[in-house]
Amino acid sequence: MTTNTLNCEPLSKFTERLYFTTFPGSLPKPQNLNTHTSEFKPPPIRGAGYGASGSRTEPASEADSQASYYYFTLDGDLFYLSFYQDWGPLNMAMVYRACILIHELLEDKDLAPYRLVFYSSSDPRKKANAALLIALYVMVVHRRTPWEAFQPIAELEFLCFRDAGKGKSDFNLNIQDCLWGIWKAIQCGLCNFSEFNLDDYEFYEKVENGDWNWLTPNFIAFASPVDPSWIKKQKEKNSQASPSPSRHALERKLPQQFLNCLDYFEQRNVKLVVRLNNELYDRQLFLDRSIDHAELYFDDGTNPTDEIVRKFIDMADEVIEGGGVVAVHCKAGLGRTGTLIGAYLVWKFGFTATEAIAFMRIVRPGTVVGPQQQYMYLKQLEWAKWAAVDEMKKLQAQQIAALTAAAKVVAPATPPAEDEEMNEASTTAAAATTLITKQLPPVTPSRHVAAAQEKAKLISPPGQPRKTPVAKRKSTNDWEEEDTDEVFPPIIAATTTTTTTTTDTTSPVRPQKVKKTAPRSAAPTTRVAASEQRPTRVTRSTTSLKNRIMPGQANNLTTGSPVKSKKPVSSAQPPNKIPRLAHGTTTRSTTSKPMLMNINTKSDENSNSNGNTTATKKAPPKTPTPSSPALPSKLPTLAGKRPKHQASSSLCDLAVVTRSANRSGSVALSEVREDSAWVSENAGAVSIPTSRTEKPSLRSSRRRRSSFSEA
Repeated sequence: MTTNTLNCEPLSKFTERLYFTTFPGSLPKPQNLNTHTSEFKPPPIRGAGYGASGSRTEPASEADSQASYYYFTLDGDLFYLSFYQDWGPLNMAMVYRACILIHELLEDKDLAPYRLVFYSSSDPRKKANAALLIALYVMVVHRRTPWEAFQPIAELEFLCFRDAGKGKSDFNLNIQDCLWGIWKAIQCGLCNFSEFNLDDYEFYEKVENGDWNWLTPNFIAFASPVDPSWIKKQKEKNSQASPSPSRHALERKLPQQFLNCLDYFEQRNVKLVVRLNNELYDRQLFLDRSIDHAELYFDDGTNPTDEIVRKFIDMADEVIEGGGVVAVHCKAGLGRTGTLIGAYLVWKFGFTATEAIAFMRIVRPGTVVGPQQQYMYLKQLEWAKWAAVDEMKKLQAQQIAALTAAAKVVAPATPPAEDEEMNEASTTAAAATTLITKQLPPVTPSRHVAAAQEKAKLISPPGQPRKTPVAKRKSTNDWEEEDTDEVFPPIIAATTTTTTTTTDTTSPVRPQKVKKTAPRSAAPTTRVAASEQRPTRVTRSTTSLKNRIMPGQANNLTTGSPVKSKKPVSSAQPPNKIPRLAHGTTTRSTTSKPMLMNINTKSDENSNSNGNTTATKKAPPKTPTPSSPALPSKLPTLAGKRPKHQASSSLCDLAVVTRSANRSGSVALSEVREDSAWVSENAGAVSIPTSRTEKPSLRSSRRRRSSFSEA
């Protein structure tokens, strides 16, 4: 009989076969845990996950005691290369690799009888990155909503992510922000894993190859190209020296990363390049390739003015609506670039500031630095107002166009037009002219916003992160040795027991006096006191009964004596109905029929806390037909053909989609949707195939030693 217990935190249950935990101290190797797993007691489970029916399932002690576990970790395979003091979240390529590996392990036939435990070190940084990976896998592949993906680890304590600046962190970004950012991007058609090109992503993000990333299907963020010969020529020109044309003609050779940028942008339908920093190259190089170039300079580490943001939004939206791509850069392509693109995401798609920052940092690490985070947080409501005003202007323009078209009256040559018709035509034209000349008042910031901007101008901007091709960069994590004091103590899970109480809304009935003159054979009449007719609060447990228990019947239930009661007195106060969003349901019933065909309904009967069942039953669910149309792909897009994105609607759309996912823990390959086939089709490029002795694991990838500068 095994008496040893694993020194790990209680397991957090994501699906029936997928769990998460952390080990304090030195991280044990998976081989040791899987070899001697029979010598230890099964680890306790922290909380309930979600079963196949979609409802919460309490842990069964017998099943847990007989279950076998298989442990695996990615702490030694996926590293975050920091700029200064930042440490996460992991980029899109690492999320892509982790999703494929976890799916391969779940689909492995040899591991079918095992429960998979994804574990990490108790180090706060590694713990937060690992928890975000498994939550993103559940949300993206299993089609869970952000709150469902976060629910198993909601009670755990995690260190918040920070920016890539040098100073102390004053803006926190947590795991929920990252989940909501990716989810919002999926809903708006800005992300699609099915079209994600892992090789292109990891190749072009390096400094020596161009240093750019696709933030959305219509935005490229990249570092400023540099032309040393052009800079030297400009310096000589400013110093009024007489340069030798022949010498400069021989030296005129662009760097390879600059040539990659020009060729790639020309092939990928880039129509506009926006420069936010000082001139480090000749803009004519882009103009010669039919790529427009715009200048919107503002100082490094500072925030843009409203005029710059408004001009950028108008230019970018015009290009994007025309089907083109906008490339934006500053010095490093992180701070100023991310701020303006984030403003467009808030204005166009309704992102919040934290959602936009989290999404952009996963796609391009280090985006939005220092006070630019607070700036986006303060301005997000104003940008949303801009969107509302712009939408109202479009509606007004449509109304004016309709009135103008109706005002065009063609008078016949003979006979001449009547005076009344001419007067009506002139009146209609005058009304149209009045609408055209009427302008909306400009949207101005509040006083406290203007005051905060004035104070912010007095603060010197912090140092900004830079990417430089240093071949001798150390890839060791120095913070692991220096910041030992920041390691959080292990969390002691306390087992809590939830008891359900039922409120008895019936009041005791006083014994009523019976007149002595009444004959004994007559049935005694009961009278309800005035105090008992007062409206009482009705709970959900009592409203679920088929027949409400009225005053005067409470004693009859225990004694069994059939006593007739008067007609129930209608309460002046309606029942206390608390709206609750149950699993498998949506807040509105406006979902289209093809979407409803894919919903996996729950059981037909619901039980209350006392075990009583409701009298009404739900209709049996319809069986989905094979001809039902498949849902469009909703996963991160960084390469391939980029269609014009369309903003999605509401929480109801995703709630319908998530209920169609299989909640049995291991998603069979035949049950994976067509748009999630990337998890299985691209496994060969990410994981090593399984063998008799080894299970699937990640392929070794070359680290980007030259992609970041050392602090």
